[in-house]
Amino acid sequence: MVDADMRLFLTWGMQGWNPSPNRVLRMIIFCLAVLLPVSATADERLFRLSAPEALIASGLLDYLRPRFSLKTGVRIEIVTGDGEAEVAFGKTEGRAVFIGEGATWRMRLRGTHAGAARFADWLTSEIGQRTLTSFEVDGRAPFTLPEAEDKVEVALVFEGDAVAGKGLSLRHCGRCHVVSEENRMNAIGSTPSFAVLRALPDWGARFQGFFALNPHPAFTQVAEITEPFADHLPPPIVPVEITLDDLEAIMAYVSGVAPADLGAPIRHQ
Repeated sequence: MVDADMRLFLTWGMQGWNPSPNRVLRMIIFCLAVLLPVSATADERLFRLSAPEALIASGLLDYLRPRFSLKTGVRIEIVTGDGEAEVAFGKTEGRAVFIGEGATWRMRLRGTHAGAARFADWLTSEIGQRTLTSFEVDGRAPFTLPEAEDKVEVALVFEGDAVAGKGLSLRHCGRCHVVSEENRMNAIGSTPSFAVLRALPDWGARFQGFFALNPHPAFTQVAEITEPFADHLPPPIVPVEITLDDLEAIMAYVSGVAPADLGAPIRHQ
């Protein structure tokens, strides 16, 4: 039926047809079904980066941008000032990532954009740091790396409702994990608590993508993200069903959880 509608749609202008409203509606739905997945994929491959005009004028960002995109396929749109962006460079908030132009520049992530997280990982990796320090102007490298003591955690900022996030965490995650003191005696002992998970260096990535980490895919549905359960693989327990807003609220709550003290790393002799 859709193919027939498409053929008719292409001949409307040539033959002067006057299609019925129902047929027009079907064509609109068809076009949306084709275009929306493309838009979603494009969003995952593009994020915005805000920076002061002085840093943009230095040429560093234009030097980094194509090298990161060539490696990852993720494009960067640079915006000036403190505009709406998934990554922000500034002088006061976030992790110190480089020094130059008379300032220590810090990077801050806003939200959970996968491409922005990849850029943060790349820029702070050995490859990203080598790329940064290889930038030259008139034979001089104007940017250097910060001293080790100046390095801090990338500040993850989540705009969700932390109070609602705690309630959602207790309801959905508290069946297995210790979320807070309220459910300390009701969780499964073999699963790590939120405080333990919060102490891990990659806690942000773990929580943001928890639905893809075993055993969660078997019983978790995130609206607009996960595929429906297969007919031959029903969830083994009552499924966890949340929205992206719910996940953002949970992340806002988790970001405020005090990390557990896991002690010093084990030393092998």
